Amino acid sequence: MSRTDSRTSTRDDESVYDRRRLRQWFAGEARADGIERRDMLRLLAAAGLAGAATAATTGFAAPALATSKAATEAATGTTDRASAAAVPGIVKPLPDAWFTSRGTNAETRFEALAGTGHHTPTDRFFVRNHTATPVLDANAWSVTVWGDGLVGGGAEFTLDDLKRLPATTRSAFVECAGNGRSFFTTQQGQTVSGTAWTLGAIGVARWRGVRLGEVLRRAGLSKSAVDVLPRGLDADYVTADGTNLGRVRRPLPVSKALDDVLLAYEMNGEPLPPDHGGPVRVLVPSWIGIASIKWVGDIEVSAQPLYSPWNTDFYRLFGDAYPAGGSAPLTRQTLKSAFELPWNASLEAAADHRLTGRSWSGAGAVARVDVSSDGGASWRRARLYDAPRRADWVRWSVDWRPTTPGTYILLARATDTTGRTQPETTVHNTQGYLFDAVVRHPVQAV
Repeated sequence: MSRTDSRTSTRDDESVYDRRRLRQWFAGEARADGIERRDMLRLLAAAGLAGAATAATTGFAAPALATSKAATEAATGTTDRASAAAVPGIVKPLPDAWFTSRGTNAETRFEALAGTGHHTPTDRFFVRNHTATPVLDANAWSVTVWGDGLVGGGAEFTLDDLKRLPATTRSAFVECAGNGRSFFTTQQGQTVSGTAWTLGAIGVARWRGVRLGEVLRRAGLSKSAVDVLPRGLDADYVTADGTNLGRVRRPLPVSKALDDVLLAYEMNGEPLPPDHGGPVRVLVPSWIGIASIKWVGDIEVSAQPLYSPWNTDFYRLFGDAYPAGGSAPLTRQTLKSAFELPWNASLEAAADHRLTGRSWSGAGAVARVDVSSDGGASWRRARLYDAPRRADWVRWSVDWRPTTPGTYILLARATDTTGRTQPETTVHNTQGYLFDAVVRHPVQAV
């Protein structure tokens, strides 16, 4: 089978998986993982899925965190924890010129990427945390692979064990499913819930690690395996109303796990830092960021369907345009473009400027970008600077000369190799996921 055929087959498998899982949510055939039955019933009732809850639960005891001052200093290279992060729970420094703080998260300012090259510098990479970054001792870390989808008793791998396996390097983005969420409100006048990201909840890095499929096979993957559930080592996530949902986790179909997923231990040529999942994280190319579980501590391989709050109550589409119980669990990311300019940037009138930006897609490679400087009345094709690749972005530029002072609305519109082009509007969903419309970026010519 050719590489193209393999990828097409994988996408088809994902579509079948989505449809099958959606039927199973309603039929009560999937197993709730690590959640009290009363809490799952309440959560599913709120989402219209009360009939899908089952009684089976399972737990996993995580190894201890290296939370001492010495461990933090060793992991971050800083001796002053208070100055190491502007957001509680984030380890690395977050200078205002590079980041916007958003609760437990830090969004990259897109203008901070101008001139940085194809890969996002690690110190400018956005941070998405449900709770707080754990600082783990890499020497004591291990991942346990277990479950009834394995033959034998499972296996445990240390970091050194993983590094002895064949290594793979991949350039890929990680992007929060809610990236662009704020534009549902500011551009479309619609109410959504969640972190009000603009477009900076994305970063592209050069990841190195071992294929998850290699680890699963060495652990004794069975032909009966259906789902693979990585679980993080960050603290339990407790909702605003006090419901403890446990550690962050989200199942993958075996077809995706065996395709292009990595257990990554390096980022841009360096050991994976704490805020980005170190010592080891899951990297799921082209899928929404929640699938790329950080600080992975165990991986369940199951012979029956699995679900968690992160693909039932969260990370599905709810709203008037969707079924009462919501869409199938979200998988691949959508299509977006962003200018490397501050919002309302001041540019000299009657002068030549080179507008730069980046576009990306989870479904195919970006093949074309068009830019408008008059709010969409006319368009010009941008110059691309990177070879188009799926699960990656391309940098682009277009020259522009604003003739007179005033406000201009810049638009960037990408088209990918599947033939899809960014639309004028995104269909509303209540949690503000997968915004893909062309963003209206104002600038001032002065």
